[in-house]
Amino acid sequence: MKDGCLICGADLEYLSDEIPMKCSICHKTEQSKTRCVHGHYVCDDCHMKGMDSIFSFCMKSQSRDPVEILEGMMSLPFCHMHGPEHHVMVGAALLSACRNAGKKIDLEHSLLQIYRRGREVPGGSCGYWGACGAGISTGIFVSVLTFSSPLSGESWGISNLMTARALERIGRYGGPRCCKRNSYLALIEAVKLIKEYFDIPIEIKKISCSRSSRNEQCLRKRCPFFRNADSGS
Repeated sequence: MKDGCLICGADLEYLSDEIPMKCSICHKTEQSKTRCVHGHYVCDDCHMKGMDSIFSFCMKSQSRDPVEILEGMMSLPFCHMHGPEHHVMVGAALLSACRNAGKKIDLEHSLLQIYRRGREVPGGSCGYWGACGAGISTGIFVSVLTFSSPLSGESWGISNLMTARALERIGRYGGPRCCKRNSYLALIEAVKLIKEYFDIPIEIKKISCSRSSRNEQCLRKRCPFFRNADSGS
């Protein structure tokens, strides 16, 4: 089944202006631009329900490959084809890979920071903000790794540089959105920057998308991960 509306499976529509919508699951009313063509709306909190399972998954992981870690999280029951959960998972995968590569990290505390900050980036930010949440997640990762704050010096700069590099790579491929593709692209740029600034030996072996059949907007041959594309493309 292709992912669409969590209630009925129908296609989503994106409005030009926000209107009040009631969540079909928790019945909370809030402003949004996104609903399914039959009028169902699911808030970000309900869309991400069950995402706390990433904590135990990441704590147990021994992989140095952030894509491998991400793939494991994307296979958990809470994760959908598209959604704001990716705004947390990208940074979480990077933290776990760095810890497994020997970087001293209080992983439990750091994952909590990624979780709290990433959840603040709303679904649809790629189109409505011009900033994909997967790319933003890489900047959040660097800020957590370096204990950066608005008053920091070098770490402030590296955090913003990371986000910029990830968003540039994502932007080159254009739309429509694909949370899987954008997450992979963001991780590729993150691994480059981590090696450049932090000398942490993490690596990405190969990326081959196994979920294109679930994405009606898949770029197919224009996507570097369609079929057996090399992750270094």
